[in-house]
Amino acid sequence: MKHTLLIASLLAAGLAQAATGPEFSPQKLSQDVKVLASDEFEGRGPNTAGETKTVNYLIEQFKAAGMQPGGDPVKGKKGERSWTQDVPLGRFEIKGPVKLSVKDAKGSQELKQGDDLAVRASMSGVKLVDFKNAPLVFVGYGVTAPERKWDDFKGVDLKGKLAVVLINDPDFETGAGEFGGKAMTYYGRWTYKYEEMAKRGALGTIIVHETAPASYGWPTVKNSNTNVMYDIVRKKPSEAHAPMEAWIQRDLAVDLFKRGGQDFDALKKLAQTRDFKPVQLKDVTLSANYAVDAQVITSKNVAARIVGASKPDETVIYSGHWDHLGVGLANAKGDKIYNGAVDNGTGLAALLELARAYGKAPAPARSVLFLAVTAEEKGLLGSEYYAQNPLYPLAQTVGVINMDALSPQGVSRNFTISGSAKVELLDQLIAKAKEWNLVYSPDPKPEAGYFFRSDHFPFAKRGVPAISYGSGNDFVDGGLRAGKQAEESYTTNDYHQPSDEWRADWSFKGMAHDLGMLYGLGRDLAESKAWPNWAADAEFRAARDKTEAKRK
Repeated sequence: MKHTLLIASLLAAGLAQAATGPEFSPQKLSQDVKVLASDEFEGRGPNTAGETKTVNYLIEQFKAAGMQPGGDPVKGKKGERSWTQDVPLGRFEIKGPVKLSVKDAKGSQELKQGDDLAVRASMSGVKLVDFKNAPLVFVGYGVTAPERKWDDFKGVDLKGKLAVVLINDPDFETGAGEFGGKAMTYYGRWTYKYEEMAKRGALGTIIVHETAPASYGWPTVKNSNTNVMYDIVRKKPSEAHAPMEAWIQRDLAVDLFKRGGQDFDALKKLAQTRDFKPVQLKDVTLSANYAVDAQVITSKNVAARIVGASKPDETVIYSGHWDHLGVGLANAKGDKIYNGAVDNGTGLAALLELARAYGKAPAPARSVLFLAVTAEEKGLLGSEYYAQNPLYPLAQTVGVINMDALSPQGVSRNFTISGSAKVELLDQLIAKAKEWNLVYSPDPKPEAGYFFRSDHFPFAKRGVPAISYGSGNDFVDGGLRAGKQAEESYTTNDYHQPSDEWRADWSFKGMAHDLGMLYGLGRDLAESKAWPNWAADAEFRAARDKTEAKRK
């Protein structure tokens, strides 16, 4: 009985502490999203007027919150910093028409950019992609994994050929096998597929789109790949990108396999085994012609900071990406602006509200950095650049709490993170969540590979404990049914589409509630002497342990 009373009193104390923490305003969250996702900001594309407006708005809000500039050092002014970090990026845009055609033994057929294939502007360094009658070779899932004794290529020479590859892992269909079952590994990501084919000298990579293993529909593929592309500046870009990178509609792929004397479904099933060998589609070739404008531009990460009172060289990071897709192909209503209200106006609004809360409180022992990164939509480029060129040493970075595409709906009973990271930071978050009556639900779609699709990942792979927070789907008002319906509706109808716009009926009460917990976690980290780490068997533990001496 005494034990029960003790637990009850501890819980009451925790809830009282939560109740006395800072309050977060649904109205301010709504207003920030409304502004950042307005047509005036033109979809927040990097290297556009929309970037300038976004960066200026964020700086203005951080200043008003009492933050200090935490970006690049100001030249000639010792100890002073700017509000931004310069991020040099390669910018690639298709100029003029995209001419595509496929040929088989019976004749040729014109293909349409965006409808049949989604062809990306080449980031390989070539100014003109121009080839005729290139052979198509099916390479299964395109995986080389020596630690799993897996090789989809079996020595095939891809030079001068187009590699046709499946999305996700060989385990996706069956849920069991060498790649962790349903949970996607990095081998399943499209970024891996493109990199691997480039390393093997392929003329191009064509990924077969299927909604379930990709975790999104064709409109997302089309809208994300037919606009301006960006990449980090590379000394040898052809080592990371083949001249042609594209996605193909599944039905068209099935038809091409048939024309080439192959059964798509049978080969796909074979590709889920170690026995698979690459197969060339007989008499089926593809021709392409399109020009590419390539430039180097400078985008910006925005960095605002509270300097720690006693341990300023140790840093806790809150992050979120400010960019979206900008202006692109028009939808059925003629709307060309990809406003990105949920993705990631919500994360930016959360970042600003957290900064306002910290600004009203005494400075913690450790420093806190509020980092709004660029070009997430182009492959986590802003966070990757920061992780390669950190403003504050990664060895002394306590942890990263990333926020991406949060729910603007009502309060939920649960929360999640992207992926299933084995990290003490998550353990601390789960404990903190009890004060807010929230329970942890593991990533409901580990097969979607969200762990590799958010800005915590460049930090994680360098050993920094990092998570990407996700709103729950068990709504207080409506339960799991309402939550899952909202998720599915957004993914199908709005994700990476012009319809991702601010709505007056969004309450933002769930975000306001959850931010109390995220503030509490960050504040605990910032006041602590402890250094969270990855689990002993986590793939990122070794990288963190290498820098242990720098934290003593």
